Amino acid sequence: MNVIILLLAVSLTVAIGFLIAFIWGAQSGQFDDNFSPANKILFDHKNTEQKNQ
Repeated sequence: MNVIILLLAVSLTVAIGFLIAFIWGAQSGQFDDNFSPANKILFDHKNTEQKNQ
């Protein structure tokens, strides 16, 4: 029974750590990418032409 409590405490600690890391990354702009999604389709065709030659 003590092992279950220990594993629960460890898993909650790790989960909270990942949650804090995600919130910190989201607030600091780690996941902001305004350039790539809009322009990816424009450059995709050129890359496939160069690979085929």
